[in-house]
Amino acid sequence: MTRGHDASPLQTVDRALEVLLSYSATRRDWGVSELADHLGLPRSTSQRLLAALAARGFLVADPTTRRYSLGPAMWHMAALWERSGGLARLAETVLDGLARATGRTASFTVPDGFHVRCIAAIDGEQGPVRSHPLVGDLYPAHAGATSRAYFAFLDPLVRRNMLTGRPFSRFTELTAVDEVELERRFDEAVRQGWARSEGEYDATTRAIAVPVRIGTTPVGSMSLVEPKVLDFPDELDEHVGALQDAAATLANLLSNRQPPPAQRDWRRGRSRVATT
Repeated sequence: MTRGHDASPLQTVDRALEVLLSYSATRRDWGVSELADHLGLPRSTSQRLLAALAARGFLVADPTTRRYSLGPAMWHMAALWERSGGLARLAETVLDGLARATGRTASFTVPDGFHVRCIAAIDGEQGPVRSHPLVGDLYPAHAGATSRAYFAFLDPLVRRNMLTGRPFSRFTELTAVDEVELERRFDEAVRQGWARSEGEYDATTRAIAVPVRIGTTPVGSMSLVEPKVLDFPDELDEHVGALQDAAATLANLLSNRQPPPAQRDWRRGRSRVATT
């Protein structure tokens, strides 16, 4: 349905934001008429919105095709958000509930070359798993569930191009340093949808981890970690469902999507339907 020609300042702002949010991995640019049809706007309104956003640097107009793509102001805002710890704070809102519900330390990592880097962690009720904070730690691609939950879910060709021929350090007797064995562990993680390790990178801990994915693309991993020396009233693997739900919640936040109506009761490991 075509919207009215007159718009309040608030409607104009909302429409401008709607334009920016219409861009995606599969939609890199818009023509004026295409955007008007997509958003149900008059062509003149679409033209004004695109021109105004381009004037502020949020979009860039190709002088030949007259199509609009994202501009440098978007990069500036994204970089500012990242430098100010916006991603870490967003992740912590999810990790806090997960750590409280499971009693384990919950962490979120993002890719960093041939590693994943921890950018947010919330300790479980029995305290930290190490003597130093996890935030800032790097986990190599070949050692441990935390990194495997990210690298396993990359396109296999991309992953092999990254890792084939690289020397792998042995951290413990359980570390995979053979490419064939490493691929077997990646394949196993993909088949079951999550990864588990017990002393591959740190001999004193065990962990389970899942990918955090936007669509089908992994953007990081989320883990639950426990020290081997502590006794817990339940098994770590019992919290795979809770971990997967938490990863989905964070993915929804990152995608600016609403959460699904059915949510898991993290303490009981079962689903519950949200009530209104």
